[in-house]
Parts: sequence; C-alpha cells; structure tokens
Amino acid sequence: MFATTPHVCLRARAAIILFLLAGSTACSYRTSITPSPIQHIVFIVKENRTFDTYFGGFPGADGAVSGMTSNGQRVPLSHLADSALAYLCNTTSCTLQAFDGGKMDQFDLGAKNLDAYGRMTEQDIPNYWAYARHFVLADRYFTSSVGPSFPNHLFVVAAQSGGVVDNVIGTNTGKNCDGTPSGSVPVMDQNGNITMQSPCFDFRTLPDLLEGAGISWKYYGDWGGVMSTIRHIYDAKFHKQRIAEPSQFETDVANGQLPAVSWLLPPSGKTEHPPESVCQGENWTVQIVNAVMQSPAWRSTAIFITWDDFGGFYDHVPPPKVDRFGMGPRVGLLIISPFAKSGYVSHTTYEHSSVLKFVETRYRLPALTARDAAASDMLDSFDFNQSPQPPFILNPRNCPAGQVLSPDPKVFTAFDND
Repeated sequence: MFATTPHVCLRARAAIILFLLAGSTACSYRTSITPSPIQHIVFIVKENRTFDTYFGGFPGADGAVSGMTSNGQRVPLSHLADSALAYLCNTTSCTLQAFDGGKMDQFDLGAKNLDAYGRMTEQDIPNYWAYARHFVLADRYFTSSVGPSFPNHLFVVAAQSGGVVDNVIGTNTGKNCDGTPSGSVPVMDQNGNITMQSPCFDFRTLPDLLEGAGISWKYYGDWGGVMSTIRHIYDAKFHKQRIAEPSQFETDVANGQLPAVSWLLPPSGKTEHPPESVCQGENWTVQIVNAVMQSPAWRSTAIFITWDDFGGFYDHVPPPKVDRFGMGPRVGLLIISPFAKSGYVSHTTYEHSSVLKFVETRYRLPALTARDAAASDMLDSFDFNQSPQPPFILNPRNCPAGQVLSPDPKVFTAFDND
C-alpha cells in the first residue's frame, strides 16, 4: 500500500557533502499512497446546494452563516424550510453575476428577495453531519463548470463538457441521440464563440477508458441521465448492461454485483433540488449508504457524495479560475469509506474531475483532459494504513408533514431545465 521510490542520486561525492553541509540532502525519498484496497467506487451526485447552505456552520470547516449582498450589506443566512418553494437562477450568466468578479456578493440579484441567502442546520440534516463527523468532509470542493446541471454532469463522467455552458433551452430546436425532438444547448468553441447545438455529443468519457481496460462500471440514472447524450455510448451494444435506473443499484449491491465504478443519481423526488424535500433526499442517501455498508462490498468501497451545482444559493468562497469553463461555486463533498480518515476536514481543492482522477489513479488509467490531469487525486482524505472503519449504520428520519413537492419527471432530468 506504500510505495517508496528513491530519487536518483547524481553528482560526485564532493557535491553530496556540500549539500549535507548546507543542511540539505542529495537523495530524498517520496512516499506515495495508492488506493489499491479500494475495489468499488461509488459517485453519488445530488442537486443544487452549496457548501454554506448545508455545512456553513460545521466545526473546523471554512463555512459562513452570513453573506454579503449587492448593496454592501451583510445578512444572516436564514433558516431554509425542508421543501423550499423558490426556484433560484443558476444559469451561467446568473452564476457569473453572483460571483461579481470574486466578491461573491450578488447572489440576491438572481433571486427573489434574499431567498439565496439560506442554510440548513445540523438539526435539519443530521445524517449528513454525522457522516461528516465520522468520515471526511471536503470544504474546497468546487463544481467544474460555471453554471447549472448539464455541463457539470458532463464533467462528472468526462472531465469536460464538450463546450456546453448551460442547460437545454427551448423545445423542438434540436434532437436527442435517439433522434427525437429536444431543445438545444449553448456550446462554446475554442475561440469563445457560442452556438446552439443538439444535446448529443461524441467525446471520450471515463466509462470509455474503463470499458477499454476491462474494468466493470455502471451508470444509474433516470432515463439514462447524461449518458444518454453521449452518442457512441447510447449506440453501444453494452448500453443496456451499463446504464440502469437508480432502483437497480440496491439490487446489484444485494446480489453481489456492485461494479468497480458506479455513478448514481437519485430518482426524481429524492435529489434535494428545490422544491424537493431535503429530508426525503437525505433519507434516500442513507438508504443507499446503508445498503453498501451492510454488504460484503463495504470493506473495499469508497463512496463520494456531492451536489452537482450551486442552485443559486449563497457561498462565500470564490472559485479558482482554471479555464474558460470554471471552476464553479463550491458545494459539499462527503467521502465515506473504511479507509477514509475519521473526522477529517479536507481543505484541498477538489472538483468533479477529482473523483475521476481518483478512479484513474486507482486503475492506472490515463487522463481524459487537462482538467483531470491537473486535479487532486484526493488521497489526502484516505489512510490505507489505518484499521478499516466498520459500518456506520444510520436511521432514516421522520420527515416534516405536508406535501412533498418535486418537479414533473416528464420535464425534469439531471441535465434538463432547472
């Protein structure tokens, strides 16, 4: 699990002595940790909540419980209801507006009143906080794209968006990969020019690398999720074996068929995308994590739980500028594994591409793009020398009474209008 590689010692003995006399060493040893005990990687992607919205008050993390507005006022982040009724603007233009060049003080311009300045406490999401206290919470995990769901979900599987910078717009202006009518998406070329194109693309993804290397994988998402927008995967013979509905995940776990790499999107109503119930969404997550923990696969699994984009909600940390697509606003990340450090808050900069980098590191796969090549491999959050953590089973909660709202499944998908 530990690999120690001596750097080649060059120069004559006299040079070595000079180095030693100067207080340096001519030969150094680099210790690297490899995630070889991990046989299963599960990437769970939920919807539209920033780090400050969920973990702004978490001890030891860089969170905020107040925020700046466009008129220079500092306002407290007010308590959010379980089912938020507000739809906040999270388009690329609204995201850039909220950033205000890194001042992070114009989130109110994309919302009604101060709806963007809200947060939930430990009492609202006790199980997420319990995971954070017991395993790893990352407070420098940024979305990959400055914008909403669709481009970020493409980054989740490909470390790029193919130039996509926003969600599907309009109707009957483009075609899906199956040839049916759809809206179109804005796509930016190398020169910054934007054209409207059909939401069907053909660039290399991490599933392509896994398939080529003979490493098992599966994507669990309603209607195929974003994988239905990658033409060569949609047309592939293995499509029906590799793409499944979210409900299939627990069946695969129970049958001992958890793939080496899984992407899991919650079904409609469990995503936590406003106006959905956060409690019901958290309960679904707990159900999934419990299923893995109660299976033999737990002892060799790493689970990454994050949120796809900021949803218009406030966060106080300006994202790094790495290229013309991002990064986007900060969201929470939970890392759950027998080998995750216990009670650790990672301050290392991560993004969606970092989870792909972790997979590539584990299976010695090449990088897909400059993004995952430069991303952190996330190994600071693991200790493969520690005694493996046992299952940490949590109970689902009784959710607030009342109507549980969710978008119409016929028009809402992980990559459609939100």
